[in-house]
Amino acid sequence: MDPLSDVLSLLKPRSYRFGGFEAGGDWSIRFPRHDGIKCYTIGSGECWLAVEGVDASPVQLQRGDCFLLPWGQPFRLASDLALTPVDAMTILPSRRSGGIALLNGGDQFSVLGGHFILDGSHARMLLRALPPIVHIRSEPDRASLRWCMERMGQELRERQPGGFLVAQHLAYMMLIQALRLHLAEGPKAGVGWLFALADRRIGTAITAMHDDPAQRWTLQDLAARSGMSRSSFALRFKETVGEAPLEYLTRWRMLLAADRLTHSGDSVSAIALSLGYESESAFSTAFKRVMGCSPRQYGRGQIVSHLRGRDDVAMSTDDIMALTRDG
Repeated sequence: MDPLSDVLSLLKPRSYRFGGFEAGGDWSIRFPRHDGIKCYTIGSGECWLAVEGVDASPVQLQRGDCFLLPWGQPFRLASDLALTPVDAMTILPSRRSGGIALLNGGDQFSVLGGHFILDGSHARMLLRALPPIVHIRSEPDRASLRWCMERMGQELRERQPGGFLVAQHLAYMMLIQALRLHLAEGPKAGVGWLFALADRRIGTAITAMHDDPAQRWTLQDLAARSGMSRSSFALRFKETVGEAPLEYLTRWRMLLAADRLTHSGDSVSAIALSLGYESESAFSTAFKRVMGCSPRQYGRGQIVSHLRGRDDVAMSTDDIMALTRDG
């Protein structure tokens, strides 16, 4: 797989909610703080987007525009930002299966999309690489998202068998396509591994590390892959990614390890060996430095988090802290 697919697969985004609303006349809606990423496309009409706590002017959105909100800040969508907003939770569908809400007749404006929760601590790797508002508005880019939006609207309205899964996957496709389009803006769009993929030379080095994370990569090896001198490569990597090449490699290895600790029955020693560490001790030291706890504590913590999500298990925060201390 390519690095973007690697990271999205590791994050395991799931559509917590998908759907939209249609509005007419004058309107203003305030959305509360959220976890994960919200990704929406404007189906018809236009509106204003204002994100709280962001030092930026309100964004005007038009038909076909797509926007992502990865920081979780409260925001408003409105025909006029001077209007007093209503709480989104009072008018929008709360069903996980999605739906289309109507506001003031719903004949002038429509929006569709999804809200994705990302898996645990892995989410930071993606979210920190994005600005608070990702606005995609060029006509070729908007056209590439229109089919997904229109098809999802059809699925939500017609309620066909299997429509829940179809709409969910379409929302996921919208998220991936929006990230790809934002990535296409190039390294000038920001600093982080996501933007670095648009740099052909640095992207080659990142792809090499993702293809073989257990390889004993050196700075010279990665520079050679990129066709650059060691010093030039190290400087350019730090400028585009935001951390040194071998720091990035260690972080990626630890994210892979965390995923296996959560979703496989592999032992710590087996995971360490598969990621290029000669000893469990060296691996555990690196894991604790990056993830903030030992591998065994992390594995137990993820199991407890899973159990807390079940209706038949009740555990307090003190219970969890005691369990991780014992690890």
